This record gives sequence, C-alpha cells and structure tokens, in this order.
Amino acid sequence: MFASTASRSVRTSPATRLSQVARQIQPQRQQSRMAHNGTTVKLNTGAHIPSIGFGTWQDKDAQEPAVTIALKAGYRHIDTARIYGTEAAVGNAIKKSGIPREELFITTKLWNNSHHPDDVEKAIDASLKDLQTSYLDLYLMHWPSPFARSDDMMPKDSNGKIKTGDSDYVDTYKAMEKVLQAGKTRAIGVSNFSKAELERLIQETSVVPAVHQIELHPYLQQHSFTEFHKQKGIHVTQYSPFGNQNEIYDAGKGMGKLMQDPVLVEIANKHGKTGAQVALAWGIAKGHSVIPKSKTESRIKSNLEGDFALPREDVDKIAALDKKLRFNDPSETFGWEFYKDLDGKKN
Repeated sequence: MFASTASRSVRTSPATRLSQVARQIQPQRQQSRMAHNGTTVKLNTGAHIPSIGFGTWQDKDAQEPAVTIALKAGYRHIDTARIYGTEAAVGNAIKKSGIPREELFITTKLWNNSHHPDDVEKAIDASLKDLQTSYLDLYLMHWPSPFARSDDMMPKDSNGKIKTGDSDYVDTYKAMEKVLQAGKTRAIGVSNFSKAELERLIQETSVVPAVHQIELHPYLQQHSFTEFHKQKGIHVTQYSPFGNQNEIYDAGKGMGKLMQDPVLVEIANKHGKTGAQVALAWGIAKGHSVIPKSKTESRIKSNLEGDFALPREDVDKIAALDKKLRFNDPSETFGWEFYKDLDGKKN
C-alpha cells in the first residue's frame, strides 16, 4: 500500500494512488513499450507463454491502474477471470497502453455458472467484450464443478448454499473446443482439476489442454502431478506462487509466511534477491509459468525480477521445503470434492 505523505490531510486509498501513478506514466507510453525480456515456454499449440504473468484477482477497483503499471513495467502476460470482475478494468488498461494486441498473452476463465454447453460461447463473448479484444490467447475452465445455470455468479438456495448444476465438465470442455475452432481463443485449458478428472478429460475429448492452472508453491510442490503434466504435454501455471501470503487463506494463518522462509531468504541473500523473487524463480526453473498479483507499484516491478536463473543446487534445496500444504480448497462451499487424489487434500 502507498502511505499518505505528511503534507496530506486526507489519506488516499491504494486505488486512488495507483490511478495517480498510472496517469503520471501515460505521457511516457511511447518510450516504455519495451516488453520484459524474460523467459517464455512453448505450449502444445506452438504458442509461447511468458513465464511471469500478472494476476488480477481481488481489489477490483485497483486493477486498471495496477495493470497499467504492470504493462509499463514490461509484463505481457495478463491473467484474469470472469468471477474476478476485473475483465473490464484489464481491457481498459490494455487499450490505453497502446501496446499492440499481438504482443500480449491474455488469459481469462469460464465461471461455474456457465458450464452448460449452450452457455459457453455466450460466456466467452461477454469476456471478449469486456476485454475489448477479438480473441483470447488462453481460455480456461476455472473449476470442474458446475453451478446451476444463472446470471448470478454464486447462485444460492433458500438455505444460502450454492445451487449446483448437472453439466458434465467433459461436455463443457467440448463446448470450449468449439470456441477454439471458431477462433475466439487460441488455446484452451483447465484449472483446479484432480489427476483423475484430468485423465478422464483427456480420454473423452479431442484437444489436450494447453495449460492447467493450479495452486503450486514451495510448500505444495506436487512433484508426481507436475511430472504427469510433462508426460501429457500440458503446461503448468502456478497460481498463489507465494503460498499463504494472501490473507484470504484461513489455512495459512498462524504460521510463518512462505516468502519469509529461512531457506528462501538464505538463497535470496546469496543472489541479491528477495524471498518472493526466489519463489517465482523456483517455479520458472521447474518449467512453469507463475502469476503473482499485487496492487503496489514497487512489488509489481519487483516480482518481474523473479525471472532469473536459479542454480540447480538452490532448486534442490527448495525441494526440501515441501509441506504438502494446500491453502485453497472450496470443496464445502462449492459442493464438489476437489483434489481427491492430490497432495495437500485434507480428509
């Protein structure tokens, strides 16, 4: 967060301060369109995904200025989702940036209330409209769990519980294959699937997912699961690469933050980096892409510096940190048993 200066009598919000910073950098747009010269990974489609992306979950009002700053800093991989409510802000920031569309890698996600096959194309069209683009680089099914068909993102019954739907995620994915064929996205994939769910999807559909976005960090390394992805040619994108840094994760409270882990700090000091940058570099060294999020200018820029080569000895040292700690599991809320065959599942 930006602190107000002593000369101000009114404390400004993070979104207001970010807006001020974003306005300050707009006149220099033409001088600052150089993308971060970082690593990329080739997908099974032949396209390349930048190894570091910018996540836009939470803080909806702060996202347009935050994305503006991220693009100025050199990010070219932007990750959003329908449920985040940030697609319009992302679209506005991209449009104002003046960066050619072909230089960007834009990901968004299908939400659970649009899993019925007849709703998938309408859902992607709504996302395209808000993002102000004619195509996506990647369209993901956010979760395998269907909600009831509804305009409400979180449809609930009279008892306040989520109204689940009966659409099969395989049928949902087949509808995603159709929007891929129509050119509305250049790749499709999934998020938050178990191994069994992913295996079934591959067996019963025509297009192998290009990407699987999952919770992954040094405290939840999922070695066998990530190896399975390599065998199938599916790229892994890590969300929550800082583990329990996000205050929304109740499971991570009452314990030390991942970014302050002594092993990460020791490695960071050796390389003149931060614990956060080492956590990102670890993911990249494993062949994954990572999508840290921030609304603070200094952290947005700092995270981009996590794209550096981490020596094998450091990667091996971080391997010992695996605690099989999963921080994001909405099984009870969503009415679906997630991650049944994966590390970190609480019985």
